[in-house]
Amino acid sequence: MNDTAKMIPFPVAASSSFEAYTHAVSSIAMLTVDEERELAQRLFDTGDLAAARKLIISHLRFVVHIARSYSGYGLPVNDLIQEGNIGLMKAVKRFDPAVGVRLVSFAVHWIKAEIHEYVLKNWRIVKVATTKAQRKLFFNLRRSKKHLGWFSQDEVKNVAESLGVAEHEVREMESRLSNYDMPFDAPDDDDDAAFTAPVYFLQDKSSDIALQVEEEQTDTAAVDKLQAAMRTLDERSQDIVRARWLDNNKLTLQELANRYSVSAERVRQLEKNAMKKLQAAMC
Repeated sequence: MNDTAKMIPFPVAASSSFEAYTHAVSSIAMLTVDEERELAQRLFDTGDLAAARKLIISHLRFVVHIARSYSGYGLPVNDLIQEGNIGLMKAVKRFDPAVGVRLVSFAVHWIKAEIHEYVLKNWRIVKVATTKAQRKLFFNLRRSKKHLGWFSQDEVKNVAESLGVAEHEVREMESRLSNYDMPFDAPDDDDDAAFTAPVYFLQDKSSDIALQVEEEQTDTAAVDKLQAAMRTLDERSQDIVRARWLDNNKLTLQELANRYSVSAERVRQLEKNAMKKLQAAMC
């Protein structure tokens, strides 16, 4: 193995400049069959981490190649590469040189599996595929779709037969693929689309318009009754009730006694009699 791989730290940061990263991993020499077998055997027999590091670094170029094929999903290629690198590391950990295949052939499954999981989690806010069958249909349907329009009935039938699924499953997945994410809140810079955001169509369970109207009508009726009942009292009794119960700055019994030049006990009696009359008038 040349010295280039020894000079590049592991793991290589795919999140840095994409061009610099791809140039770096492309400059690493590929392992010969004998070199790969010797490193894989050391890792398998003794768990040699240095051997694992060399196997991984020498195959980073293949991850880049696979990750680029998923660029059509609109996700950052750097993130796709990072996920693919995780799959490569899992493959190296599980690789058995006695099987008799090259590491790259074995690792393709693990690399794609990690990238698939990342795509399904991040392609839409809501997952488009949850079961194993839906995941297979999702990726195969993306590759089978030849145009931007909807499938014809014949195309749906052909896809369903080739993938071994029901036609309604193809239609359902096609509908999911054709949908797009909508922000929950209204956009700040688009007045025309402001009231099309989902936030404006949610039920406000914290308020009940019918209940609010009913409460307002009840309050209005109660106020009307109280005003009518107050008019049945003499002027002094009205003043005492207002001063003791209705005004913002309420007066004490002694303050009212001083106003009318009577005892506080007399004011209390007048207040008590006035309240009885009000209760009777409002029933």
